[in-house]
Amino acid sequence: MQRIVGEGEEETAVGRIIQVKGPVVAADRMRGAKIREIVRVGEEELIGEIVRIRGDVAVIQVYEPTSGMRVGEPVKRTGEPLSAELGPGLLGLVLDGLGRPLKRIAEEAGGPFITRGIEVPTLPRDKVWHFVPKASQGDALTPGDVIGTVMEGAIEHKIMVPPGSAGGRAEYVAPEGDYTVEEVVATLSGPGGREDLKMHHRWPVRIPRPFKEKLDPSELLVTGQRVIDTFFPAVKGGAVAIPGGFGTGKTVTLHQVSKWADADVVVYVGCGERGNEMTDLLHTFPKLVDPKTGRPLMERSVLIANTSNMPVPAREASIFIGVTYAEYFRDMGLHVVLTADSTSRWAEALRELSSRLEEIPSERGFPAYLPDFIASFYERAGRVRVLGSNRDEVGSVAIIGAVSPSGGDFNEPVTQHTMRYVGAFWALDKDLAFKRHFPAINWLRSFSKYLEGLRNWWLSETGQDMMEYRDKAMALLQRASSLEEVARVVGEAALSDENRLVLLAAELIKEGFLVQNAYHEVDTFCPPRKQALMLKVFTEFYDRLRPLVDAGVPMSAIQGMKSLGALRRLKFVPPEEFDSALDEAVSRLEAEASSLMAEVRA
Repeated sequence: MQRIVGEGEEETAVGRIIQVKGPVVAADRMRGAKIREIVRVGEEELIGEIVRIRGDVAVIQVYEPTSGMRVGEPVKRTGEPLSAELGPGLLGLVLDGLGRPLKRIAEEAGGPFITRGIEVPTLPRDKVWHFVPKASQGDALTPGDVIGTVMEGAIEHKIMVPPGSAGGRAEYVAPEGDYTVEEVVATLSGPGGREDLKMHHRWPVRIPRPFKEKLDPSELLVTGQRVIDTFFPAVKGGAVAIPGGFGTGKTVTLHQVSKWADADVVVYVGCGERGNEMTDLLHTFPKLVDPKTGRPLMERSVLIANTSNMPVPAREASIFIGVTYAEYFRDMGLHVVLTADSTSRWAEALRELSSRLEEIPSERGFPAYLPDFIASFYERAGRVRVLGSNRDEVGSVAIIGAVSPSGGDFNEPVTQHTMRYVGAFWALDKDLAFKRHFPAINWLRSFSKYLEGLRNWWLSETGQDMMEYRDKAMALLQRASSLEEVARVVGEAALSDENRLVLLAAELIKEGFLVQNAYHEVDTFCPPRKQALMLKVFTEFYDRLRPLVDAGVPMSAIQGMKSLGALRRLKFVPPEEFDSALDEAVSRLEAEASSLMAEVRA
């Protein structure tokens, strides 16, 4: 965080601590302070945020450990809300919950432990960027207009007039050359006077960044995960929740989405995540290769690590820090995916703060305003037309939040409230996980509100009516679910051959389509066209073989068809070989079906 006073000015201690209660501190002499204002607490000047004001007493949540803090220590105001620093240099960084670079902190602190009160800017001040101007002297510029660009990895980073600027006519635009983020690249003269613009600016994290127009989501967020793209799709600009108990595969699914999603930038927020899982992510992410560019995936990613052993109040801030970064890249006309793991631990931070403030609790001890906070996060997802008088670009932020309900109980408040604000719900099932069925997304408990709006997308991109195939597959799976309950009681042999064919067709869809190996070099990602053709064949399987059952062909003969193995192995066939493999498998199926029919008639 940065102080509002300039260098050399004295900063007066306008308050003093009168009570310390864990991460919550009370200070008096704070008349004139504002809710959500950032303050410096104690002699070590720890970062804190005012959450309540009564008279001249302010209640402050401190984002760093307060052990050893004493009554009477000073509290200094900054006059600023909690803000994120935005500009070139964000991509590839690993930050803490307040947006401070962990690598720089380790260098400053001389070790792996974060020194209390340490102040390190998010963006490197000594790094030089090659600036290419896009505006000219005399141009009238408004918020969102592009001043120039710098290349950051594979991303063309646009230097824009920041929101909140009064705009004006460009008196000066820096010529092409190398500059640091602290150097002035443009000067505007307008109603607000002269304004110097640098490559970076700050934005309050709890205020959504403005845009021209919010658009309907109509484009699939391709993840390459068949059960997601086909059955419960997400869209660019959509909001998704992925709840599940321990061991059901939330983290692996989020990693898969982060790696394969059809997005320009990925923001990953480890909010209260276990330290070992976040460590694994930090070790594996830099080694991953971006399949779109062939460059390291970290070059288009921002990682926020606020693990369970870090200060609890910073969890609440980390979510909003992350979504502010996502909106910043969205404003460049990019498509961004933000994954948060997990919002349950974020809600636990709210619950702990609420209890220390002695607020009346709601269900299971959570504060009554929990739904408002959840809504304020997910509602910042969207596909928008970005700001700028000379721009007609579209950007998006898709938010995917993991929920970790205790014992996998989806009736707990965080899951239930989240369900109200998202467009897709990927319910992970522990029974499927125990059967090694991954992704363990339960097709009977999950939903997506984006289905109908994507029908035209599938038709234009693949030439197939995926929604028709999906409806047929879901009908088979739901019918099979009911039959499985009967079979547990009376045994599968007691079912009619027609019902046993339903179970066989559903099993083929589960094993050949829904189950996907994240660690297989081919099966880890399935292109949309391959998904559509696979599901078409699997849904037609029942219709192709129903005449055999009607003709009296025994189910044992149908279950022994060798072509079933070829159908199950289609998911492991590379896309360039898929068409020939599919034709061969279908031909074998038809040949075997004709042979069995001929035997019965004979």
